[in-house]
Amino acid sequence: MVAPVIQMRSAYEAALIERFHAEKANLPGAAAARAEAFARFEAAGMPGRRVEAYHYTDLRNMMRGIVPFAPDAVAGSTLVVAGYDRLTFVNGRWQGGRSPQGVVVETLSDAYHRGITPGLAMGQARDVIADINTAFARDGAAIHVEGNAKLHLAFSEALSAAAIIVPRIIIDVADGAELSVVETHEGPDGIAYRVNEVVEIRLGKGAKVEHIRLNRSGNEAQVLSTVAATLGEDADFTSTHVALGAELNRHQIFVTYAGENAKVSLNGATMLKGNQHQDTTLVVDHAVAHGISRELFRTVVDGSAQGVFQGKIIVRPGAQKTDGQMASNALLLSDDAGMSNKPELEIFADDVVCAHGATCGALDDNQLFYLMARGIPRVEAEALLVEAFISEVLEAVSDEGLREVLAGMVSGWMQARGAR
Repeated sequence: MVAPVIQMRSAYEAALIERFHAEKANLPGAAAARAEAFARFEAAGMPGRRVEAYHYTDLRNMMRGIVPFAPDAVAGSTLVVAGYDRLTFVNGRWQGGRSPQGVVVETLSDAYHRGITPGLAMGQARDVIADINTAFARDGAAIHVEGNAKLHLAFSEALSAAAIIVPRIIIDVADGAELSVVETHEGPDGIAYRVNEVVEIRLGKGAKVEHIRLNRSGNEAQVLSTVAATLGEDADFTSTHVALGAELNRHQIFVTYAGENAKVSLNGATMLKGNQHQDTTLVVDHAVAHGISRELFRTVVDGSAQGVFQGKIIVRPGAQKTDGQMASNALLLSDDAGMSNKPELEIFADDVVCAHGATCGALDDNQLFYLMARGIPRVEAEALLVEAFISEVLEAVSDEGLREVLAGMVSGWMQARGAR
């Protein structure tokens, strides 16, 4: 007779469980959804190497010790995005103020008490760190868009010691509405704070959303971010993630096609150095026919940093005429840099066009020689090649001014590398 396997709790898991049961009565609304999500976490525990989706990012070992929730604070983000209505979040809490025309914004607490529940855009996706957010999120905002809007969600952390920040943003875009939303995340260096953020976006019929996320978190931060989108008929969703900060960063994207003829473009530009660890994991679920998806991710790795890309396209039975293309490309700038690529296709329909590919390598010596032979110093030549490598991803950003700002940040990253 085989003895039952008893899962040993880590100190972090045990502390989370104790905290939830102590605080659940004071968490605002959505009690049933919180309890259900926490039960899944309690059964699964923190994911480690034995969980396939976390094989390269062992959160069970990477995240240790419990820290308090971040206190209320007032501070301003330093980054201004011209032409966008600004919503400021400090330590995950919306600072209030008037909603832009055609947009209704309310606190997460008010939305939950009004009957809005988390999971609006998660589809069939189930994930432990999203469940932790569902269980503990007490701050953030619910945003309803009826017309055309441009929003800047400016997140900044005002901390003097390690703390955990668990915001949730729920965005509902009505039929035919258009939204361009920019998230910027900034925080102090030298403080090992933690962020677990979920952004849910539901696109109605014919809705169009462009989502840009910039991670400039502090150099000791641990950032877990999830974007989940559900697409109605003829919807168009573009998401571009630019990652420059955080010691540990796992960015997840879950997309579900709920209506036919929807389009998705997912893009990512990641710049890693030192001991940074960045994991981009995405699942594109073609649940209905005539869907188009494009995924392009570029990663630059320096020092002893480690990059991870895990991308899966699922084509479900009946999702005929699906067109899905996915690519992940990495540049390694040092001998100790590492990159793990795992693209996947799961196809259960027979009339589809799907492909994936991944590359990983150093800068091209012939291209370097060509530039250096024309009098360009090696450091500048390397910078030109890296910036060209990243630029294709940034082209997905429709706002020219914002695109130039992001390109300037990439250029600044390379200049700092050359100054070492």
